[in-house]
Amino acid sequence: MKPGHPFTLSWLVLLAATGLFFLLDLSFGSVTIPFADTLAILTGKTGEHQAWEQIILLFRLPRVLTALAVGAGLSVSGLLMQTLFRNPLVGPFVLGISSGASLGVALLVMAGSMVPLGFLVGKVSILLAAALGAALVLLAVLVLARNIADSTTLLILGLMFGSITGAIVSVLQFYSQAEVLQSFVVWTFGSLSNVRWDDMPLFFSLVMLGLVLAFLVHKPLNAFILGEKQAKSVGVNVRQTRVFILVATSILAGAITAYCGPIAFIGLAVPHLTRVVFTTANHKVLIPAVGLTGALLMIVTDFIAQLPGSAHVLPINAVTAIIGGPVVIWVIVRHKNIGRGFA
Repeated sequence: MKPGHPFTLSWLVLLAATGLFFLLDLSFGSVTIPFADTLAILTGKTGEHQAWEQIILLFRLPRVLTALAVGAGLSVSGLLMQTLFRNPLVGPFVLGISSGASLGVALLVMAGSMVPLGFLVGKVSILLAAALGAALVLLAVLVLARNIADSTTLLILGLMFGSITGAIVSVLQFYSQAEVLQSFVVWTFGSLSNVRWDDMPLFFSLVMLGLVLAFLVHKPLNAFILGEKQAKSVGVNVRQTRVFILVATSILAGAITAYCGPIAFIGLAVPHLTRVVFTTANHKVLIPAVGLTGALLMIVTDFIAQLPGSAHVLPINAVTAIIGGPVVIWVIVRHKNIGRGFA
């Protein structure tokens, strides 16, 4: 980063805030651990209490690292969708990827209760069901993307996919028993605690793959801001780039939903919050900035959800909406031209 870069201070503040809340999230919860002991444990030294090491290394550290990946992945995928469709109100799940994952889990959990398949319900089977549901919707979207020239039409079809899968889930919920329904509803709340150390290699590999694919198309994304016709006039292969963007978004949204459940708000709001600070349309800057901002916001959300000093943990989706919604409203009201990049 060159001295005098217009966003140097913004990067430094974001990095410092992320580091601070990383430590806060590791230190506070049902058991409060002093900063000094947290740092000692992270650097391989022995803490004052052996139980603290287990709390941090086995439970809190995987959850906080997951929060970083989830925040970055959903935020970047939201940015990709908003740029592709030139619509500030779309998010990473607009193509029905999350709905497909929810349908997969609903079929396993609720339909499985109607036939003798209850023994299949477990962490691994739920993960596979969510991944399969997301993959099937992705396949349908990619097939349509190769034959549809207009992104707006593709957006409408994605919304229809979401509506159809949502309707099937509703029917399953209507006929499900209370305890089975509760299990599915708990999954829809979203959780960062489902990813353990043995899940990390695959989960982080998928998120990193999606982020790398997103960054590889930062130049075509800059052209897409002007519209698909203008992008084509400057030499961008619109259909190929669109498929590339859809694949990157689907990998990010699909993997995160499969492992953590459908986490709302982050992908929709973070790109707008980032543009308030990073006043640029250059996606070479926006993609890493949105990713870092999303990671920070997700850690803050997780910190609040843990209710420091309490044994209770709030649903992550409830916190993202309650805390984040008013912030976004305030930002939009204060900066009335927040949608300038989509004009």
